[in-house]
Amino acid sequence: MLKTFYWKDGFFYLLDQRILPKKIVYRKHSSCRQVSCSIRAMVVRGAPAIGISAAYGLALAAQQAQKFCRSPNQVYAYLKKSALILKNSRPTAVNLQWAIDRQMKLAEDLVRQNIGIRDLARLILREAKMMHHQDRQINESIGRHGLKIFSRKKSVVLTHCNAGSLATSGYGTALGVIYSGFRNKKISLVYVDETRPYLQGLRLTSFELGYNKVPYKVIVDSLAGFLLSRRMVDIIVVGADRIAANGDVANKVGTYALSALAKVHRVPFYVAAPTSSIDLNIATGKDIVLEERAPEEVLEFFHQRIAPARARAYNLSFDITPAANISGIITEYGILKPPYKTSIARLSGNIYGKKSGLQ
Repeated sequence: MLKTFYWKDGFFYLLDQRILPKKIVYRKHSSCRQVSCSIRAMVVRGAPAIGISAAYGLALAAQQAQKFCRSPNQVYAYLKKSALILKNSRPTAVNLQWAIDRQMKLAEDLVRQNIGIRDLARLILREAKMMHHQDRQINESIGRHGLKIFSRKKSVVLTHCNAGSLATSGYGTALGVIYSGFRNKKISLVYVDETRPYLQGLRLTSFELGYNKVPYKVIVDSLAGFLLSRRMVDIIVVGADRIAANGDVANKVGTYALSALAKVHRVPFYVAAPTSSIDLNIATGKDIVLEERAPEEVLEFFHQRIAPARARAYNLSFDITPAANISGIITEYGILKPPYKTSIARLSGNIYGKKSGLQ
């Protein structure tokens, strides 16, 4: 599998996903601001990948701070400013906030210990690398737990957008489940929604599946419902950018319509995501901020204007799938089942060793 990103000789490199599958190009980053720009411009995308990239962005900031800061407190102040820049890159994926908070908590602890500036930068980088490694392990665990959703016969699976190795540190969430299913002879075919307007399914998911020799067919987004009505799909598996405490899910626009159609046609609809995508501070999906991107992404096709000159577009990048439409949420700890408010609270309590406060 291609590396989504890597660190080498004091620089952070991101695979430019805007030009896949035509070209494989890695962009070199030397500052937190550059990483933020790449996140906003979708050089890197996918909730886990955005989070890990932000962690490396703060490692770059700590590295830069050595040049002009004279104390750990000055470094911490610089990191706080850098964290704010990264947080404002994209609003919907909670993993971005999660990774930044984890790095800032470490920095705060290190400053309290009065550790040296150079050691502080080294440990911030070590934490980013640890998060990178852990994310790969989490994805593989999601894939193993996801095997439970398949029956004895080979299944036809449908997925939306890209929740594979390109959206994570490797292996993937929804595609991790699909890879596990295929390798265990439980999947015969994967239908891939093209995923308008950015075509993550057509460009990225099909690229990944082909690379890993998983049989697939790309479909236009609007064909999915008809396939479900004809019983041509057995299971749907998608990723998530943020999961509310009640189980509502923010994911790539089009996910809600797919879930509603799945409910009508009684096709199991699963979400695969790490627990870092669960935001206990968000009660329901109504409280999730949904990113609106440039209208040109809808009105143009690869920078070529297709729409009439005066046409306008409303380009929400995400929508909300209600918990009632979801058959299960596949995490690294197992599969959560309804009622999600209870199962998420219980899982949170088990992870953190205390009651979450949710009822």
